[in-house]
Amino acid sequence: MAVLTEEQSMLRDAARAWVQEKAPVGALRKARDGGSLLGYAPEAFAEMAGMGWAGVVVPEAHGGSEFGYLSLGLVLEELGRTLAASPLGVSSMAVTSALVRAGAEAQKAVWLPKIASGETVAALAVDEAPRHDPVRTALKAEAVGGGYRLSGTKAFVAEGMAASLYLVSTRTAGAPGDEAGITLFLVPADASGLTRSARHTADSRDHAALTFDGVQVGADAVLGEVGGGYPLLERTLDVARIAVSAEMLGMSAQAFDTTLEYLKTRVQFGQTIGSFQALQHRAAKMLSELELARSCVEAALSAIDQDADDLPQQAALAKAVAGDTLNLISREMVQMHGGIGMTDAHDAGLYLKRARAVEALFGTTAWHRDRWGRMQGY
Repeated sequence: MAVLTEEQSMLRDAARAWVQEKAPVGALRKARDGGSLLGYAPEAFAEMAGMGWAGVVVPEAHGGSEFGYLSLGLVLEELGRTLAASPLGVSSMAVTSALVRAGAEAQKAVWLPKIASGETVAALAVDEAPRHDPVRTALKAEAVGGGYRLSGTKAFVAEGMAASLYLVSTRTAGAPGDEAGITLFLVPADASGLTRSARHTADSRDHAALTFDGVQVGADAVLGEVGGGYPLLERTLDVARIAVSAEMLGMSAQAFDTTLEYLKTRVQFGQTIGSFQALQHRAAKMLSELELARSCVEAALSAIDQDADDLPQQAALAKAVAGDTLNLISREMVQMHGGIGMTDAHDAGLYLKRARAVEALFGTTAWHRDRWGRMQGY
């Protein structure tokens, strides 16, 4: 477990207090039942930005606090506890990391202050099919005049309906499956020829499909190197995967706490069900897996801060372990609550649905186990 500074502990505690008061699980129910395409309340995200959360990893020169990825991960964990929807993980963490690492000074000057203030929500537009496979990018970027023309589609873009900026992976050379030839572009959501449509998912969050019909962008829209964008794409995706893992950790922790409290209070056969040895064993299993997941996630967050060479391994490990842990605890939450756990009136179903959605986001648990094994030479 990471040793937090006093400032990080204060940030975590402030996030926990705000989330419990302003963004309980009921807020997700309200957004879902109201048919919100954004999946979150804009006024709540405005408050988050006002507290500086959207600028935690943005450099001070561009309006942020440059407080580090572990710090933002603590906030994401608290948001995960109540299923509080926001674009902090994909936008404020992943896309920001790409801009900070590879953006031209003009790109940073334009976009980073807007992301830090919450004015701009950015999204990663990578996958083009149901299965996560970034190297299979096929969306074509053709050099035309002094710029590029983008044609193709992107599927299941997280925060896609809320975004005002997309970081888009395209192919300027080679064929799908080639790492060489991938180029990243910054594309405003209001670009001519770009259309989006909502994709309704079980977790009631914001996903969109994008269609690029001859979208024209200038050469200044390229982020990084033309044709050599795959390493930057993979690193950006690793940051996104770790952000999702932090959210999953928070979900797991709250699902466990809720279930444990139920075990202590539910009476059956004249005694609390938490006194049954079989359920005690299952609770102990959940707790041990939860602590393991915490170690993996916090190590991965620290790896981003340290720009560690083993960041890809840490990201794969965090996503796989956090996914397994959330899968276990979300299922046990339903099972141990019995009949009420199967109803929409209880929160257990909301955790279960979100668990299944985030498990597939930016690579499933099985995908990352395979990836980690290949990196270890297996």
